[in-house]
Amino acid sequence: MTEKTGKRVRYQILDELRGLVFLSMVLYHGMWDLVYMFGYEAQWYQGTAGYIWQQSICWSFILLSGFCWTFGRKKYRHAGLVFGGGLLVTLVTCVFLPEDRVIFGVLTLLGTAAFVTTLLQPVLSRCRPVPGLVVSALLFVLARNVNQGFLGFEGWRLLRLPEGWYQNLATTFFGFPPENFYSTDYFSLIPWLFLYLSGYFLYRCVLKRREAEKLLSFLEKGRIPLLRWIGQHSLLLYLLHQPVIFVLLQLLQVLFYR
Repeated sequence: MTEKTGKRVRYQILDELRGLVFLSMVLYHGMWDLVYMFGYEAQWYQGTAGYIWQQSICWSFILLSGFCWTFGRKKYRHAGLVFGGGLLVTLVTCVFLPEDRVIFGVLTLLGTAAFVTTLLQPVLSRCRPVPGLVVSALLFVLARNVNQGFLGFEGWRLLRLPEGWYQNLATTFFGFPPENFYSTDYFSLIPWLFLYLSGYFLYRCVLKRREAEKLLSFLEKGRIPLLRWIGQHSLLLYLLHQPVIFVLLQLLQVLFYR
């Protein structure tokens, strides 16, 4: 398999994974609209099951984005495009849906993480992949609860952080929101940059090994074109999917609950 062919296979496989995660996200957001905008009762969605579903989506998306960072050519342009998409989502929701506004959502995070990774690439490239992956993953675990004022992971609280760190939008961007901050989709630079970097180092651990080339050759036979297309257009589809879902639910409500 030539290097060119190897890259082509990598893109197809990873695009299909991204497409699969995107479909899961669409279903999750559809349920969110039903529960919080249309008043549908779903206790399981508002409980642990819904939380695990939501976390599986964002973890997969961010880790996969870091994994795919290496494939990009115009990296600063890509980072700016994704960050701009995040700003557009913020603007639209703040103007038209202020009660469901998105400030520092996942696109803002992904654009920032891509920019930071590109900026730090001369340093990151000198780090050994396995230690880099371990350190990035540990930092993510330790910083997972910084939004709530603690170091620690989920229910495990290791250390309370100074209240003075939680001041304004600037501190919120980095992971330290004040009590009055509200966003329906909030992904701060800390801790999520560390998960993105875990994906970056995971790529270097896996896909430069000969065994991975054999695995990709095997997976090439099982491609799903629809998932690949969704993955390749995930940014545009992300910007469009919520309005489309809302309109469809409105139509269903009119048709079946007149």
